[in-house]
Amino acid sequence: MSFNTSISMSTQIQEEVLVEEKTTETHDLVVYNDDVNSFDHVISTLMNICEHSPEQAEQCTWIIHHKGKCSVKNGEFDFLKELRTLICDKGISAEVL
Repeated sequence: MSFNTSISMSTQIQEEVLVEEKTTETHDLVVYNDDVNSFDHVISTLMNICEHSPEQAEQCTWIIHHKGKCSVKNGEFDFLKELRTLICDKGISAEVL
């Protein structure tokens, strides 16, 4: 038995799909080290404001301590700007990059 598997170019169907992509630029909320705030205060702030787990907040705090800064959250600028204000109100240095 033999099957004809050839397809002529004229019978091929081309389909064009236009996809509109909404690209949202993401930013980082960076917290900086200082000599004023305690580990417990920074950990508590990250848990309350950024909704970090205790482990995540502690890891970020150690990174801040050893490297001088840490990106603690990423997302849209306006959302992070609000979090930055809340963190700064707690006496912790932060900025949205």
